[in-house]
Amino acid sequence: MDKNNQVNTGNVGPQSTGIRSLCVYCGSWSGIDPSLEAFARDFGSACAARGIELIYGGGGIGLMGTVAEAALATGGRVVGIMPRSLLEAEPPFSNVTELVIVESMHERKRRMFDRADGFLVLPGGLGTLDETIEMITWRQLGFHDKPIVLANVRGYWNPLLSLFDHVVATGFAQPDSHSLYTVADSVEGVFERLTIDAAPPIRATA
Repeated sequence: MDKNNQVNTGNVGPQSTGIRSLCVYCGSWSGIDPSLEAFARDFGSACAARGIELIYGGGGIGLMGTVAEAALATGGRVVGIMPRSLLEAEPPFSNVTELVIVESMHERKRRMFDRADGFLVLPGGLGTLDETIEMITWRQLGFHDKPIVLANVRGYWNPLLSLFDHVVATGFAQPDSHSLYTVADSVEGVFERLTIDAAPPIRATA
């Protein structure tokens, strides 16, 4: 991955991205860097200001809760999708516009995919990695051509991007696999990437 692919644009007002609903993957923890939570808050507000529906995992804690609360506070529509088995361990955010309770993690991920026009990956943990890799793989196999943007806030995803480079360098993925996702390091950059990402699907063996 060419890390110069990251963008940091100036102020961009409300604009049409062709995205009506956006699935956001992110952590159920806030992490130790307060700038990550600030980014999630700013993005949630910006998403709502653009009239984009937010689809997320339904939790009321961590970056999940932050991005959802910010979108709602700005008048946005927020849809949470949560497995029944997580209701106690990861309390849902009761103020969401719509809360969908499903029976499994597989159903959760499928519902989030079906309702979204694109995907944003905020900082997160193993669950966020699982969701992200699955959506990139589905795009590689031609199952969808929805844009996938990694929000590389303060270089959070640099180790993952280096791993992608390693996978390509060692012959386990094609060089053009990097076009399956884009990277942005600012809120405005995310929306720019969502607008310009029109790369055709790459069909390859995983």
